[in-house]
Amino acid sequence: MFEEFGFETLTAPQAVVWFALALGLAFGALAQITRFCLRRALVGEDRKQAAGVWLTALAVAVLGTQAAVAQGWIDFGDHRFMAADMPVLAIVVGGLMFGVGMVLTRGCISRLTVLTASGNLRALTVVVIFAITAHAALKGVLSPLRTTLGSVTLPVDSAALPGNPLIWTAVIAAAALLFALRSGNRPVMLALAALIGLLVPLGWVGTGFLLYDDFDPIAMESLAFTSTMTESLFFTVASTAIPAGFGVGLVGGVLLGGLAAALLSGGFRWQSFSTPAETGRYLAGGALMGFGGVIAGGCTVGAGLSGIPTLSMAAILAVAAMAVGALATNRALNAVPAARPHPAE
Repeated sequence: MFEEFGFETLTAPQAVVWFALALGLAFGALAQITRFCLRRALVGEDRKQAAGVWLTALAVAVLGTQAAVAQGWIDFGDHRFMAADMPVLAIVVGGLMFGVGMVLTRGCISRLTVLTASGNLRALTVVVIFAITAHAALKGVLSPLRTTLGSVTLPVDSAALPGNPLIWTAVIAAAALLFALRSGNRPVMLALAALIGLLVPLGWVGTGFLLYDDFDPIAMESLAFTSTMTESLFFTVASTAIPAGFGVGLVGGVLLGGLAAALLSGGFRWQSFSTPAETGRYLAGGALMGFGGVIAGGCTVGAGLSGIPTLSMAAILAVAAMAVGALATNRALNAVPAARPHPAE
């Protein structure tokens, strides 16, 4: 399909960087405006409104992704979400760790990436720790632990939800939209959330169909912040040895989009840590999210917003574990007044 566009100066791997940059710009700006974050939807002070935003995006992502599958544009049969041997222990443990980490840092990694662009040095610190830990889990000192946890698998006849995918699509989308419409959000906020959701099928179709090239293949990807962060970290320290890829374009775009939205809205301001205890909590949370995101198969966006629309049971299990970890940690912190973090950004 890529050849039909007649590009003569760009290869598919080069074009995907610009494509990811555009996706990131849109996500960064929209996420900054809507304060898009699953942690906020679970335990935030305005969690009902935040959940309405998140679920609107999910509903649109599910509808768009499955429509693309029905059209034959993309197929998740060989995707890692559909592995026949499901690493259940890694998914559950990783999801719980990620959920704990995003409460300790007051934001999932996608939200913290956007906050970094608005001058939040706490978020920047977590992003760096997250990327280093995730890379260590993939290719460094933590990889033996990752492979050990991943060796506990559950054979499944189908890694996707059983039954008719169109029925599952309708059920998930209808339930999400019903809650969203009762969340008390203004229509314009839900419309912006829907645009975030549209970026997911756009990512899948763009990389899996429009830019597909038999002679120079690229991976089928969409919005995600675990593998893309490790790729961006590696490119940052070794850019003369490796080319930029989807992850570099996406992360760079999110930072630029978030910065533009923050500057235009007057939301840019420098923020940093206030106490050593706060610093330690954020460092621990970033490390937990980094390792947890890798073994769970993604973050709240990679496994959640992009993963659930594939109807993968592994993605749904990962997000469920993240929610349990986040809710339990928030309850534990609130039970100890001295451990309560500062108000939300």
